[in-house]
Order: sequence, then C-alpha cells, then structure tokens
Amino acid sequence: MTERTLPIVTAGLAVLLLAGCAEIQYPKYYALNIVPPPQPAADAVRFPVTLTVRRFDTADYIRQGRIVFRESPVEVGFYDYHRWAVDPGTTITRAMTEALRASRLFSLVVPDDGRERLAYVLSGRVERLDEVDYGGGVRVEARILAELVNRNTGETLWTCDASEISNIETRTVGSVVTAMSHAVGISIDRLVASMERQLSPP
Repeated sequence: MTERTLPIVTAGLAVLLLAGCAEIQYPKYYALNIVPPPQPAADAVRFPVTLTVRRFDTADYIRQGRIVFRESPVEVGFYDYHRWAVDPGTTITRAMTEALRASRLFSLVVPDDGRERLAYVLSGRVERLDEVDYGGGVRVEARILAELVNRNTGETLWTCDASEISNIETRTVGSVVTAMSHAVGISIDRLVASMERQLSPP
C-alpha cells in the first residue's frame, strides 16, 4: 500500500465507522380509531331494503401509505417514518357500515363482496385526510363524499359531501391521527344524518 492510498483508505474506514454509529430510524405505524356508534334502537326500520356498501375509494396521495401534511394549499408533503398500518379507506368503510346499521335506516347493511347484486348500493371517496400546517396553528381536515344509488334504475337517491376540521392537542403524529379519527367520525355522522333527512318521508 502506497503512502498516497493510505489517507483514502483511512477516510473510508472513518465513514464506515460513523455510519455504523448512526441511529437507525424505523417507521411507526398508525390506524384510525373511530368511535363506534351506540347500539341500534329497537324501533322499526325506516327503509325496508338491503343496502350493500362498497369499499370507499381514497385520493391518490392518500394511497401512498404515508401520513400527509400540507404546508400550503398547493403543497403536499409526506412523513417518511409515519405510515398507515391499515388503509384509511378500509377503516372508514367499516365505520360507515357500522354507523348505517346503528341508524336503523335499512333492514340490512352488508359490505360489498362482489357476488350479490343488491339493488341499493352505497359508494364513497375519501378526498382529504391531512395535517394542515398553514393559516395559523396545526389542525387536521377530513372530507368524505358518498352517494346512494338504486342499481336497478340507475337513479341517485342521495349524495353528500361532509367535512370536518379538528385542532390537535400536541404537536405529535399520534395527536394528529387522534384528531383525524375525530374528524372522520364527525364527517360520517353528518353523512348518515343527511341520508336520514333525504330518505325520511315528509
């Protein structure tokens, strides 16, 4: 080994040693925790049909799997080490199904399994599920669109766009996800209430 190559080798070993001492950061995973609705009352069903609920779609950026923050209305950022353990679309679909069962609007509410072609179909889309870091303070925003269709006739019986903005208690990702869960729960309640108003007889 020549004298000229010795400093290069020494420097390379130093870099490797420093890299070995660097702290490895592992991803943390989170899931929405939407409070389930109360047990359904024992009164009569208002709309005596079976409803199937399709899995709610999500905006493309939400499907990336990482928790989203916005530092301006046009800028979308992603946390590198904070990710969804369960796709929000799956959790929100399940919560919406439970809320509709509790409402007693329909005789039966079932998830869409692709095998039965029931007449009444609910579909939806999660448009926003973000941490919002502009406009003063840190908060979260949830926005859900949904529609009810009679598949036999093609008629749209109901459609609604519900959203909610919630403040966070502390600047941690855990608090952000808790606030998101709260905002999603309120949005679902508003969707169900809107459907009740639309379908109830005058």
